[in-house]
Amino acid sequence: MQISIGVSMKADCKAAVDEALSKVNNPNLMVLLCAYDHLKEASQIISTKYADVPLIGTSTTSYYDTESSDKRMIVLSFGSDVSAEVGIIRNLSTAPLADIPEMEQKVSKISAGDKNTICLEFCTNDEERLVTSMNVALERAKIPVVGGTIFGYPDGATPFAMVNGTLYSDACCYALIKNNSGKIRTYSENIFGPMECGKTHIATKVNLENKELITLDGRPAADVYCEDAGVSKAELVDNVLVSPLGRVIGDEIFISSPYAIGNNGSLINYKKINENDSIQILELKDYDEIGNNTRKRMKEESSKISFVFSVNCIYRHLLFNQKNYMTSFLSAMKSVGPHVGVVGGGEQYKKQHVNQTMVCAVFE
Repeated sequence: MQISIGVSMKADCKAAVDEALSKVNNPNLMVLLCAYDHLKEASQIISTKYADVPLIGTSTTSYYDTESSDKRMIVLSFGSDVSAEVGIIRNLSTAPLADIPEMEQKVSKISAGDKNTICLEFCTNDEERLVTSMNVALERAKIPVVGGTIFGYPDGATPFAMVNGTLYSDACCYALIKNNSGKIRTYSENIFGPMECGKTHIATKVNLENKELITLDGRPAADVYCEDAGVSKAELVDNVLVSPLGRVIGDEIFISSPYAIGNNGSLINYKKINENDSIQILELKDYDEIGNNTRKRMKEESSKISFVFSVNCIYRHLLFNQKNYMTSFLSAMKSVGPHVGVVGGGEQYKKQHVNQTMVCAVFE
């Protein structure tokens, strides 16, 4: 697959755009990743200069080479062997289904082949509703979702998803990307697992509206968490970095991260937990070994890797920095192939919204 990665650390937006665009040559799709303060101006410059080229993007902390930065501008330019359709799903908090018919039309136009098409997306909020809505359009064509919740904007600011130079709040921008010269394989990496002799609990009372887990097994959720994890309530929120909640579905575990203790000992989470869900308190496993196994699979399953795109959860990002592992992690990802990543406030993968996970798309 033909891909160019334009990068700039210039503080002046126009100068940064000029530098990031210097490698662009006849693109069929462009993706902009930049600082929040640059997003509006950079989007307008690029969409004007390449008016006929589909464009999506957002503000983010990005990964490139061996460093993360919230000041960097990256422009991904996908070449002639990529077919692409872009779009927006608006009103995520109220009525996202209104934009699904247009997405269905774009899915039909892209003519997805066997494991060569993905939906790359960046959303602002209401992830569970988004994933359910998107799969109305994507499921029949077997197009997997790989994406992230926009993270890293200033306190009090509004996050934006961008399509073709226009910024949207309460929305999701997406690109349907078809690789006409190889496969696109997707991966999800979980570095947590059940505690030794861990218990399985049932969510007995929840408030879906604010992602609140009120009780486990009829007891305050925070009490159950602290008992299993061996921490006090004062330590609970910080302990989530190494010990989140896991929603157990068959042999799979989908992570939900508590970020606050609510009234009467409830837990407020970044991912919804439903009543009667099976829940375990997880623990951090050998993340270096798990990562090495993930990257080994990537290399073994793709004959020639052209590009790797990842979304790494902010909690994993913080954990890796805390463990002084970030440089090692990014060096290892770079060893797989040209790699660009973003930090997400949550991750979307196939039919699920998850927390504390890395999701990847590997392009041949």
